Amino acid sequence: MPSTTIKHDDYSADDIQVLEGLEAVRKRPGMYIGTTSSKGLHHLVWEIVDNSIDEVLAGYATTINIKVDENDIVSVEDDGRGIPTQIHEKTGISAVETIFTVLHAGGKFGGGAYKVSGGLHGVGASVVNALSTWLEVRVYHEGHIYFVRFENGGHTVAPLKIIGDCDKDKHGSLITFKADPTIFKEGVAYDYHTLYEHFRQMAFLNKGVKINFEYTKGEKLNHTFHYEGGLKEYVIFLNENNEVLHNEILYVDKTDSASNIAVEVALQYNTTYSSMIYSFCNNINTVEGGTHEEGFRIALNRVINKYARDNNFLKKDDENLQTDDLKEGLTAIISVKHPDPQYEGQTKGKLGNSEVRKVVSDIFGEALNRFLLENPVDARLIVEKAILAAKARVAAKKTRDLTRRKNALEISSLPGKLVDCSSRDASISEIYIVEGNSAGGSAKMGRDSKFQAVLPLRGKILNVEKANIARIFNNAEIRSMITAFGCGMGDEVNIEKLRYHKIVIMTDADVDGSHICTLMLTFLYRYLKPVIEGGYVYIAMPPLYKLFRGTKTLKYVYTDEELEEAKIEFANEKYDIQRYKGLGEMDPEQLWETTLDPETRTLKRVTIDDAMIADQVVSMLMSEKVEPRKNFIVENAHFAKNLDI
Repeated sequence: MPSTTIKHDDYSADDIQVLEGLEAVRKRPGMYIGTTSSKGLHHLVWEIVDNSIDEVLAGYATTINIKVDENDIVSVEDDGRGIPTQIHEKTGISAVETIFTVLHAGGKFGGGAYKVSGGLHGVGASVVNALSTWLEVRVYHEGHIYFVRFENGGHTVAPLKIIGDCDKDKHGSLITFKADPTIFKEGVAYDYHTLYEHFRQMAFLNKGVKINFEYTKGEKLNHTFHYEGGLKEYVIFLNENNEVLHNEILYVDKTDSASNIAVEVALQYNTTYSSMIYSFCNNINTVEGGTHEEGFRIALNRVINKYARDNNFLKKDDENLQTDDLKEGLTAIISVKHPDPQYEGQTKGKLGNSEVRKVVSDIFGEALNRFLLENPVDARLIVEKAILAAKARVAAKKTRDLTRRKNALEISSLPGKLVDCSSRDASISEIYIVEGNSAGGSAKMGRDSKFQAVLPLRGKILNVEKANIARIFNNAEIRSMITAFGCGMGDEVNIEKLRYHKIVIMTDADVDGSHICTLMLTFLYRYLKPVIEGGYVYIAMPPLYKLFRGTKTLKYVYTDEELEEAKIEFANEKYDIQRYKGLGEMDPEQLWETTLDPETRTLKRVTIDDAMIADQVVSMLMSEKVEPRKNFIVENAHFAKNLDI
């Protein structure tokens, strides 16, 4: 090994870079908005809207107007107090300029301006300014219109000034900005549906606020979100695709006087076997739960079990109902507003304040007890559904034990239909879930046996949206998949035990294949959601056509659009077209070339961008209720081209 002389004086004060003002944000935008992808772009809008929502929470604003124009210029206006315009003592510039140019400057830190506040980082205004080509602020206050403009990542063009007069009763702020395309490499085009869903959620979570949303890219779209019922209306909305078990919705909105923590909960059961439980703290979706969800769960268990025993639904020797039993068919929203929330993890996915647990448990527990006593018919339906779920759970236990993965070397424990790969390294191993023996045969022969496993299924798997846990565990196809994957299911999923880091759904490119794929995704979403969230689930994209001329010239195409392009490419010579109706029509070599070979194949990764939207879509497409599904098909039929029926 050659000798190396280390020069300790190579590292000096000159090497230390000091980033002035908002330069740090532009240098490392991911530290402030998580990512510079489309998700980060939309986060800019959330931060500005959150500031207006904070005015709503403080009791000063009632209306928020949001516009996105054809040039992706965003404007957010509220009728709150208006950003302060006086000179700030420490910075020597106006408070407006301070808020938009100084990190960690705002009304959320001292505790005087806002009792509670949302926003992911509390530095929203300055970060949005830093990541914009330009940003303008107008403040309406005491009959005057104040104006300031920033350009090129947050630099003030001219100090705050009065540019006109307004009605003395008009008050509030208007922020307009254009995101910087040099920062957001995927572009600065805002997605209408992403904006729509977020603003609707904000209106549900802040009852009484009116959010007007105008989107003028292409056709002009206008929506007003206004829900006086708050979370009660949110639950009605989430359950619109399901048959409800009881019409009355449990709803409580109460503030604990000692801690000043506000608790709002809405709850309703439906006849399905899955649950939709979502929690929020200061309007932030706590996707990993936390102490507010724990308090909710403690009260749910305590109150319903006591009611069941007091009313002889459970006998002396009967075991208590478990959380899984009580969650079956449950739709619930838990929202807390906390003066000083503490989160676990940088993304604020989990609430950590220990005092919240007891506050939620007490407030929700009292409301649940009163609901059961005042609605005995609904109470009976809820308890009896939970008892049936408990019986199904017990019946499924023996079958569940059979699906638990043993030592990786105990190959005999794996399903007989599985043709496994030789590798025991999960990070490179793949499993193809295929329909039928014909496609399975081609896949087995065409695969690379070192890292590719094949599990053929017999037709369409069970629709888990319409089945209880006992029936699911007794289904042979589902048992085979659970055993093959090796990571358990439901609340017991352990990603570290997943035997394959690519689970590839490979079905025919027809209506039946699409149905099987949908059934598979429903099962994975409901019972192995962490596997989807981890990015381990893919959909194979086999070709639709083969164009060939003789035996040497051929081309596979995957869409009808590609087919038209290929026809032009082959235009001057005679050629043949083969339409693949099923994977079984391909010989092993063709299947390897088109669908199995990592060098040439196309795989679509399955993601969950918004769990709540996914929940609704799964319920709508797979539940017993026909009308919402029919409406969805009618509304979206124009998107379907050249259906292969």
